Amino acid sequence: MPGHPTDMRHDAPATSDGQPTAPAVAAPSIANSCPPFADVYEQNFEFVWRSARRLGVPESSLDDVVQDVFVTVYRRLPDFEGRSQVKTWVFGILRNTVNDLRRSQRRKPTEALTAEPIDLGNDSPQDAFAREQGARLLHAVLTELEDDLREVFVLSELEQMSAPEVASALSVNVNTVYSRLRAARRDFDAALKRLRTRDEWRMR
Repeated sequence: MPGHPTDMRHDAPATSDGQPTAPAVAAPSIANSCPPFADVYEQNFEFVWRSARRLGVPESSLDDVVQDVFVTVYRRLPDFEGRSQVKTWVFGILRNTVNDLRRSQRRKPTEALTAEPIDLGNDSPQDAFAREQGARLLHAVLTELEDDLREVFVLSELEQMSAPEVASALSVNVNTVYSRLRAARRDFDAALKRLRTRDEWRMR
């Protein structure tokens, strides 16, 4: 990409848990008070990638979104003051990038959200199938949640962030996080039950 130290478009190799591995990237010269860009990129690439999928970014736009996030991180890193964790700061950038994508695609046909790649490892065919189906069901349920509830659910339930961390990432207060999380859990359970019932009827 013109003007950037590395081209972050790639077919990312999978790690043992099925997530893509961040390719090596050269670190730009940044003030000593800031974490090196290469470290931020390597430590947060998988998090950004899977969070983008879970927030509803279609596969066709995933590379662009992840690249745009880290271009913004690169440009804004010298201004990072350390008032929050780097991970929550990066998520805030991801969130804005995803929201921009949603606005641009609001009138375009939606694309079904595919599951994250699964590393089948030494699983039996039955176990591998169950894991793949579970991942697809998770994403189908996440698609049913409202955007603000999905963000809280992804960070709290799937990324295991604390309420203060989630509040920092979303720029809301902790009470709002707890309120949205309760609603997200309720809606998640309802959507899960609804989709499972639908699948059972289809198998009859």
